[in-house]
Amino acid sequence: MAVTHAVFEKADRLSREAIGAAIEVHRILGPGLLESIYEKCLLREFELRGIPVVNQRHVRIEYKGLVFSEELKFDLLVDGVLLLELKAVQEVLPVHKAQLLSHMKLLDVPLGLVLNFHEIKLVDGLSRMILPGANQDG
Repeated sequence: MAVTHAVFEKADRLSREAIGAAIEVHRILGPGLLESIYEKCLLREFELRGIPVVNQRHVRIEYKGLVFSEELKFDLLVDGVLLLELKAVQEVLPVHKAQLLSHMKLLDVPLGLVLNFHEIKLVDGLSRMILPGANQDG
């Protein structure tokens, strides 16, 4: 019996805000720049919209009795519930989506977006990833 992730609905609402913010950054800057430029500008766009966002944090990792804290480098975590993976590549590869899902599991984040700023239209480079079971009602 799967239960909806506690913050899935909040993440879903924020995903629309995040896509709008990313489209605004892409509209102003256009395609073809470095990912780090889009990341800094998107951080600013979230700040202007009053939406909390961070780009790395320490996470607790448990593995077969080993427990440790490690800094996890990810692109953007929006209000603690939505993870964004920013790309500026010719093609988003399966490994990019797999990495996003791994980070989502470690951070216990129900929803993630891969945003490829290399596309002429940003929506053509958008992939939505849902943590398995996060959006199922029990």
